[in-house]
Amino acid sequence: MQKNQLYKGNLTTILMKLLHDNGKMYGYQITREVEKITAGELVITEGALYPALHKLEAKGLLSVEITTVNNRPRKYYLLTENGNKETAGLLNEMKTFIQQMDVLFNLKPTPDV
Repeated sequence: MQKNQLYKGNLTTILMKLLHDNGKMYGYQITREVEKITAGELVITEGALYPALHKLEAKGLLSVEITTVNNRPRKYYLLTENGNKETAGLLNEMKTFIQQMDVLFNLKPTPDV
């Protein structure tokens, strides 16, 4: 299994956490921030990023703000009030999941009796 497949199922949580922490961000900025945070281990392609952002927007979890930068429109994504609530729930679920995985994969051998 490729490592990116592990991240793929968590793309929504990753995006929402980034937006929660950084306020508004545009697509390219999101991809670069993920690469920076993961030291290049995770690369989010445009083909994965934009459909995920559009889906979150359609669900009312993100809003879009368009500004002009260097005479070109730039689309910024930011969490809505519902998006902030959803992010809190997703982060709690992720923390629980990580704790469960830690228990499963870091089992200490029991001493022989």
